[in-house]
Amino acid sequence: MSTILLALGLVMIIEGLAYALAPSLIERMLEMLRSLPETAVRQMGLLIAVSGLILVWAAWQLGGV
Repeated sequence: MSTILLALGLVMIIEGLAYALAPSLIERMLEMLRSLPETAVRQMGLLIAVSGLILVWAAWQLGGV
């Protein structure tokens, strides 16, 4: 459970820093996402989720989790 809280906290830190340091960049990225077809956004989300899963698996194998 503590690992999940750690991961969630790290995601929140990174997301918060992105919004705090580059809000205009976030706004432009959201506009760009709105112009993409829904299937492309869905595929991008799936790719990011699988990449995250691979990183978690790699950390687990290295003994970091």
